[in-house]
Amino acid sequence: MKLKTPFEKKKSSGSNNSGKKSIKDAVVKHSVKWQAIIAVLLVLVITLCVIAASMIAYVISFTNGESAFDLDAYKNNQNQTTIIYAYDKDNNPYEYCRLNNAENRIWVDLKDMGPYMYETVIAMEDKRFESHEGVDWLRTTSSAVRSFLSKFIPKLTVQGGSTITQQLIKNLTGEDDVTLVRKFNEITYALNLEKNYEKTEIAEAYLNTIYLGENCYGVQTAAEKYFGKNVDDLNLAECASLLAITNAPTYYNPLINPENNKERQEYCLRELLSQGKITKEEYDAAVAYDLVFTNDPDYVPSEEMKNKQKPDESKYDFYTEYVIDSVIEDLQTQCGYSKKKAVDMVFYGGLRIYSAVDPDVQKVVTRVYENRETFKKEEDTAAHPAAQSAMVIMDYAGRVVGMAGEAGEKSGNRCLNRATDTLRSPGSSIKPLSIYSPSIEYGMINWSTMIPDAQIYHEGEKMPFNFGGGSGSGENVTAQNALARSLNTVPVRILKDFLGFERSYAFLQDRFHITSLNEKEDKNYSPLAMGGMYNGVSVLEMTAAYAAFGNGGLYYEPYCYYKVTDSKGEQTILENESTSQRAISEETANIMCEMLQTVITDPQGTTKAYGISGYPTMAKSGTTTDDHDRWFIGGTPYYISAVWYGYDAQKEILGVSGNPSGNIFKKIMNEIHEGLPSKDFPKSENVVQMKYCTESGLIATDACPSTKTGWYNKNSLPDTCKLHGADAAPTEETTAAAE
Repeated sequence: MKLKTPFEKKKSSGSNNSGKKSIKDAVVKHSVKWQAIIAVLLVLVITLCVIAASMIAYVISFTNGESAFDLDAYKNNQNQTTIIYAYDKDNNPYEYCRLNNAENRIWVDLKDMGPYMYETVIAMEDKRFESHEGVDWLRTTSSAVRSFLSKFIPKLTVQGGSTITQQLIKNLTGEDDVTLVRKFNEITYALNLEKNYEKTEIAEAYLNTIYLGENCYGVQTAAEKYFGKNVDDLNLAECASLLAITNAPTYYNPLINPENNKERQEYCLRELLSQGKITKEEYDAAVAYDLVFTNDPDYVPSEEMKNKQKPDESKYDFYTEYVIDSVIEDLQTQCGYSKKKAVDMVFYGGLRIYSAVDPDVQKVVTRVYENRETFKKEEDTAAHPAAQSAMVIMDYAGRVVGMAGEAGEKSGNRCLNRATDTLRSPGSSIKPLSIYSPSIEYGMINWSTMIPDAQIYHEGEKMPFNFGGGSGSGENVTAQNALARSLNTVPVRILKDFLGFERSYAFLQDRFHITSLNEKEDKNYSPLAMGGMYNGVSVLEMTAAYAAFGNGGLYYEPYCYYKVTDSKGEQTILENESTSQRAISEETANIMCEMLQTVITDPQGTTKAYGISGYPTMAKSGTTTDDHDRWFIGGTPYYISAVWYGYDAQKEILGVSGNPSGNIFKKIMNEIHEGLPSKDFPKSENVVQMKYCTESGLIATDACPSTKTGWYNKNSLPDTCKLHGADAAPTEETTAAAE
């Protein structure tokens, strides 16, 4: 028998051929895989080349085309004044006010900037300015590399890569988003600008558009602000100090941070020296020069500065500021302008704004609000600021006719407008919007629906308390009486038993356009039934919402201007069209209007002292928890108005009698109604006045011992009372009304 040696391998049928085949297959598969990868890469490279070629072709074409910017037109349009117009009683426009420029700017030609400004700005901002074609590619690449490395080297300083030309593009467009698209556009615009303008023209535009702090745009106004001089009177040291501000206008502001400014000034002077722009002697003299700024005790203004015309320091009224803010916002949302561009257009774009103000109404509002005697007399200090207030007056088609945003003399321009910019809890004034009108609209309640004046259990506790701390009588009261008395128990029960959180919340948001609601926090009893809202509401929003009760149920977006044109009136830039949406039915609106009038006329009404003599007046007051806010919203057939009173800081209102918001409302509304003929609110033919049984709340019959009158939708009348006799017939008045 033959023995196997240790080196012999066991033979298996076909084993060698199988191994060779697997190796061959692997090689083939590997080769195919790489062929596929190479093919994909080739397609990608070709695509990228096509894109790059297209972009290069576009850049070359754009760069060599006509100028994208007209610097001459930009220069000529800098100091145009915007005018706001009002309309007289014959509907003819007249000048209401002129706007001070938001950007304090006086354009100065480069030749009139003195001998140092041009060389200094180049040394500081763009030392290769005269040799590049709009973009300093070396600087741009260096900036990009340093920006990337800074992610790994925290102490590495990142330097800007933009040239003077690129910075001018930013100033002209107002675009400064940190995006590749914005940067690409900036580069192409810069290349285009350099093809169409001389270096000196670009430098001139840049020096007239840069921001230098203290609301100074351009070197002339900055020279006046900081040194009390014309820009051509600045010496080398002052030029360097002025241009040092550009890097960080607040940090290098010489009026508030003179040490920082001095440090940056000397850096600027060293750059001038190292670049051969000045001699060592000039450098030493400039460094040693004692800078005197306008806030220095040693500063003495020149005769020319003394005689310079001071800018208009008049304060705008709050209506004007509302117009300004509205136009700026609409220029952005409707026209697509950046915020900076919109501000520029409003303040020095020479716009003609045709406002909706009623000058007679606004005069009364301004006069009353500027008189501190109108409000609580108290110390007004930083430690103890006096009470504040705000008011809006509208017609019933969305036109805001008057506005106040501060109690006392207006503190300045573009200050806090509490009528539009402040949110406060509305208290009981929210009930007609959130509880009563939706419940009537959905047919859940009517004028005389009987509802218990009693607390409910919520989260294991009884709530709410009525004003003054009462837990409710436990007796049934009508919806009308509950509203007139501003009971808290009844709207809570309506919310619980009929309406529900979701419908109430949606009604406020979708029908009455209350935009400040918090979905998580405000779907509850306190916010919806008593006005303890998480964020609060604005005076303007409440005025617009209540207008629906006096105009047949329509919601109009508040507006303060009709149109905006260019300086020549040839091009309409913005136009306001008064559009409406149905908030509630005409019948619901009429019934709510009548119910709100009983807040004044009902013997138990909470606002009976604030009616406007000679005119039907609907009204509702509101007081928040801990008495932090007092509201009064009221209207006649002519105007609807909301007034808020309280402290900016949340604290209890003490030492006032009655409702201070109601007092303000009555004082102003009485005055603006002088001479107006009496008239009534509109009334639908479907709304009828009928007697109801005071025991059942149902339509009264001859058998009912006690009746009162209410207003109802004749298409959804309550049942006839059966409490005092099943066969009793409705009263004659009831039958006639129903017919």
